[in-house]
Amino acid sequence: MNGLTGYLLRRIAGAALVLLALSVIVYAVFYVAPGNVAQIVCGERCSPQQVALVHDRLGLGDPLYLQYAHFLQGLFAGRDFSSGTGVVHCSAPCLGQSYRTDEQVTDLILGKLPVTGSLVVGAFALWLLIGVGTGVLSAWKRGGMIERALTWLTLAGTSTPVFVIGLLLIIVLCSTLQWLPFPQYVPFTDDPQQWFWGLLLPWFSLALIESAKYARLTRSSMLETLAEDHVRTFRAYGLTERAIVGRHALRGAVAPVIALSALDAGTMFGGAVLTETLFGIPGIGRQLVQSVRTVDLPVVVGVVLTTGFFVVLANAVADVLYAMADRRVVLS
Repeated sequence: MNGLTGYLLRRIAGAALVLLALSVIVYAVFYVAPGNVAQIVCGERCSPQQVALVHDRLGLGDPLYLQYAHFLQGLFAGRDFSSGTGVVHCSAPCLGQSYRTDEQVTDLILGKLPVTGSLVVGAFALWLLIGVGTGVLSAWKRGGMIERALTWLTLAGTSTPVFVIGLLLIIVLCSTLQWLPFPQYVPFTDDPQQWFWGLLLPWFSLALIESAKYARLTRSSMLETLAEDHVRTFRAYGLTERAIVGRHALRGAVAPVIALSALDAGTMFGGAVLTETLFGIPGIGRQLVQSVRTVDLPVVVGVVLTTGFFVVLANAVADVLYAMADRRVVLS
């Protein structure tokens, strides 16, 4: 238990350092590289006097290291912002204030988080079920027609963009066959049934793309395990192929699936841009697109940092689960 606790503490410390480095890079890219941020915020038609007022209100006259220190202060202790007529306090973790709406970025992201979370969790469950199941079946029926058909399907799924699959699902299931209503997001607290039907097609659009990767990964891992010496020993002792695949080969394929699923799940919290835009889901990805169009830098930075946080968190959880499944990782 002490070894696992120490491993967990090392992973937490490493995750904190990664997040700190990410904050430095993101801040430099979006606040230092663009040049005259005040001019970007104010617009091309602003006079020099208006640009100067915006420059002072945003505190851009301070040295860069001091601006970054204020940014970190907001994350851990909160900070105050000038609203032009007064001072607005932003509680920790403060990611800044929107240039366009003066809304606090943290509140904006927290309002979108349940929407994206609903999309990610449902699609995550589906792509694991479809991907791992397809990979197991393909490895079990290796060399036959079933394996060749599943291999072609996974290749097609990997090479097809998500918006193409989404449009096909809408045209076929909603317009032509009329089996499903056109997707429209409804909060779970308002109507759980409509929430489910509104996210069913987005779930499958994401899951069909992602499951192709998991099918190929599971298949290759299982075939590698099935070729090992101890599996041949199990066959010599008379174990059925079903028992070998279910009890031993699948266990060998779990580790890479855990690692990849953690990375994908974390990335999807800010990376499901096409899916959210196609189906009109008011999540974090759609908010990112809107903020990029309006050059709302604090919101863009907030979304990028939030996505990075979920990626780091998901990988840390995956490392711990992997260590619990294989105690040799703790000792390494």
